[in-house]
Amino acid sequence: MAHHGHCRLALAPLRQPLFAAACVAYSAFQLLTRGFGYRFPTWVSSWLADALCVPVVLTLALVAQRVLRRQPRFVLPDAWLVASWLYVSLWFELLAPWLLPARYAADGLDVLAYAAGTWAFRRWLNGPGPTGRR
Repeated sequence: MAHHGHCRLALAPLRQPLFAAACVAYSAFQLLTRGFGYRFPTWVSSWLADALCVPVVLTLALVAQRVLRRQPRFVLPDAWLVASWLYVSLWFELLAPWLLPARYAADGLDVLAYAAGTWAFRRWLNGPGPTGRR
């Protein structure tokens, strides 16, 4: 029975409304743009999508760490969050545009969108309790 409670607590971030909303919004964006060719305004296709993606990825990383470590109240340290933000920013705004210029374009405002998504994750999803709040 204790194992069941451990898993339920470790998976709690997946039940958070902000995580669900980010997943639905990002998935809808991807389906409409890639599946149906819909073109959103730049602020949606460039910045909002980037801001939504980061909390989804970080929440999945948080749950994986909780399960693998068997620590259902584990939170991602701030240094990991900064490293994640830097990694995504450097990859998508520096390396990918340089290596694959036909597919990626550097946009400094994307870096701010990644930061906003990282902050939202830290503020509302990266907590030790079942609510996810610090």
